[in-house]
Amino acid sequence: MGWTQVLLAGLWGGVVAVERKAFLQAMLSRPLVSATVMGALLGDLRAGLYVGMLLELFYLGTANLGAALPENDTVSATGTAAAAATMAAATGAGSTQALWSVAVLLFIALGRLGRYGDRLLEGYMARLARVALASAEAGNLSRAVRQNLWGMWPHFLVYGGVSATCALLGFFLGPLLERLPLDLLRGLAWAFPAMASVAAALAAQGSHARRAPLYASLGATVVTLAVILVMLQERR
Repeated sequence: MGWTQVLLAGLWGGVVAVERKAFLQAMLSRPLVSATVMGALLGDLRAGLYVGMLLELFYLGTANLGAALPENDTVSATGTAAAAATMAAATGAGSTQALWSVAVLLFIALGRLGRYGDRLLEGYMARLARVALASAEAGNLSRAVRQNLWGMWPHFLVYGGVSATCALLGFFLGPLLERLPLDLLRGLAWAFPAMASVAAALAAQGSHARRAPLYASLGATVVTLAVILVMLQERR
């Protein structure tokens, strides 16, 4: 078991969680970026890139607008990519589409759990913001800065811990997947381009363009063909 990988997963998951809510906000927390970097840190760039592309398309199509609190796409991406990378490391057989499918199916729900966590943390941050504002009005700027810094730490610890846990679970899940029947593994492998096509369709449909259904169909077809071609190329 690679404890270094678990630690790296936790650190990167915490950093992008803070970047998403309170610091910089340079799009590092987007699923494509956060998952790709997670994969690279854990020694499996391909898993991070492919998982990140799928989740980027999925959350583009399910974005919530206005005052609604969206699903936490960042923790979903970092957790899923971390699990996919460590599952591959645990099997020793390299990264496969079947592993990516399993990771997505098991950990994509982290987005909804993350939304619940965000709702809880927002109350804590709102209290700190009121204290910081009162401190600033009283001329105590150093205390106001400290309150803002304290507001970042819960996101780092909570979501960094979630990513680290996903990486740890991957080491246990990897050997279990090796025991699955070959036909089931093949089905899981082909499930990945199917999920990618659905995600592409959702992204196009979510654009609310006049010809969104057409764009959705074309996007799903293109993504499916692209993934299939890549899979066939890698098998040669």
